[in-house]
Amino acid sequence: MSNVKIAEFTAPGIKDNAAKDAISVLDDRMVALIDLQLTLKHIHWNVVGPNFIGVHEMLDPQVEAVREMTDTIAERIATLGGVPVGTPKSIVERRRWDDYSVGKGLVTDHLTALDKVYNGVNEDHRKAIDTLSELDPVSEDMVTGQLAQLEQFQWFVRAHIESASGELKS
Repeated sequence: MSNVKIAEFTAPGIKDNAAKDAISVLDDRMVALIDLQLTLKHIHWNVVGPNFIGVHEMLDPQVEAVREMTDTIAERIATLGGVPVGTPKSIVERRRWDDYSVGKGLVTDHLTALDKVYNGVNEDHRKAIDTLSELDPVSEDMVTGQLAQLEQFQWFVRAHIESASGELKS
């Protein structure tokens, strides 16, 4: 979280160090969610082939929900005395993963790649929940609620790439 400013205050009742650590965890999740919403929109624009329209229409509600999650996290960062930074350059500098690599592609190609994106986002949300449980129960609860929705979105994606025997296309 380099170059992110921290205010001289935090929410009443939370220790400064706990707030600073929570802000760092939330910043990482904010970066992931900004990246996810842009990736979802990229897929929305570039998916082709059979079942195109179903996938195309499935993604917009996910984009909107992830945008709302991002806003909630950014506002929590500010509440704790942090300064949420969401400029494109800062997001690229702070993310820990490679850029989404599929351009124009078939439904199965995009959804297989998107499943991997959700794997990373959801695993990191779980780790954040564990860390936040020791720092700030309000932030922990917020991220837990988001994870429930993100896992449902991944289930929607997997329904398109799952075989009748329950295997995922890889």
